[in-house]
Amino acid sequence: MKIKKIKEAYRRNLPHIQPIGAAFFVTFRLKDSIPKAKIWELKQAFESKVDAIKISDTLTKDVRIYEERKRFFAQYDALLDSMKYGPTFLKQPAIAKIVADEIHRFDKEFYELLAYSIMPNHVHILIDTHIQIPKIFDISKWASLEFEPLSTIMKRIKGPSAIYTNRLLDRSGKVWQRESYDHYIRHVQELNRVIAYILNNPVKAGLVEQWEDHPFTFLAAPRNES
Repeated sequence: MKIKKIKEAYRRNLPHIQPIGAAFFVTFRLKDSIPKAKIWELKQAFESKVDAIKISDTLTKDVRIYEERKRFFAQYDALLDSMKYGPTFLKQPAIAKIVADEIHRFDKEFYELLAYSIMPNHVHILIDTHIQIPKIFDISKWASLEFEPLSTIMKRIKGPSAIYTNRLLDRSGKVWQRESYDHYIRHVQELNRVIAYILNNPVKAGLVEQWEDHPFTFLAAPRNES
C-alpha cells in the first residue's frame, strides 16, 4: 500500500494511532474472552475521564490522557488474565504454536519481532515496522513508498491462524475478536517497560514462576548495531 493512502489515526471502538515506521505493542484476544458489557463499562469510564481532562486541563492534557490509556489497558488486561470468561484454547500447545508460527512468518519482512507472549485467551506482541523503510530513498517520493500498515499486518497474522485453529479444533466460526488494542512506542524507556510487561504477563497470571518457563514467550536477541 502506498504511504499516502494509509490512515495513521482512526477510531473504531478504540482509538488507533499508528505512525508510519513506529514500533507497536499489540494485544489481540479470542472472541468473547471479555463480555461486551464489561468492555462497554471500561470504555465509558475511560471516555468520561478523557472528556473531563480535555475540558479542565490544557497544559498537561496529553500526558494525563496517556496515563488514562495506560490505566484502561491495565484493567482490560486484568480481565483477560483472570480467564473468567470465554474460550481459553490458546493454552493448548498445538494452537499456541499455530499462532507463534504466524507471528514469526513476517519477521524481517514487514517488521522486526521484538517480543511476544501467548496467553490462554490473548496474545501480546511487540513489533517494529521501521524495517520497511529503506535506509536510503528520495524524500520527495516518500508518499509513494510501499508500506504494510499495522492493520494489514494484524490481518495477515490473525486470518491464517484462525483458519488453522478452526481446522485443528474441528470447529467453525470466528476465532479472534475483530479489534485489537494497539499502542505505539514513544521512546526507548517505554520500549523496555513494554518488553518487561510482556515477559512478566505469564508470571503475573500465575502460569509460571519465571518467564523463561513459559514455552510461548519470546524475546529477540539484542540488536546488533554494528
